[in-house]
Order: sequence, then C-alpha cells, then structure tokens
Amino acid sequence: MVLVATGAALGLLTTLAAATLLEKLLFGVSPHDPFVYTVVVLAVAAIGLLANALPARRAAALDPIKALRTE
Repeated sequence: MVLVATGAALGLLTTLAAATLLEKLLFGVSPHDPFVYTVVVLAVAAIGLLANALPARRAAALDPIKALRTE
C-alpha cells in the first residue's frame, strides 16, 4: 500500500499542477474540484487495496512447510 499511497500522492500533485493546462478539456467540472479529486484518490486506494489483499489472503492460507517442500 506504500506504493499505492505514493502513486496517488504524486498523481494528485501532478494533476493539481497541470489542472490549468487541462481546463479546456473539462466540461462541467472545475479544474480544482475537491469532490472529484477525493473520489479518484479513494477509487485508486480501493483498487490498490484489493490488488494487495487478495494475493496476501491466498498466501496466508497456505501452509509454509508445504509451500517450501514443493519448491
């Protein structure tokens, strides 16, 4: 999740810096709309959590001795 948080923070900073350049492409949304930024960061965090949690859950269910013997 450290990589997800770092990527979300860097993406947020980059987007805030480039918002004025992209203002003409946005229809009906302010370039500095906090609701949109919040929704996007939460969506990225939720997807990152699922991407991390599902493999970790599968790995935690394995018996370490059996996993080591098969390798």
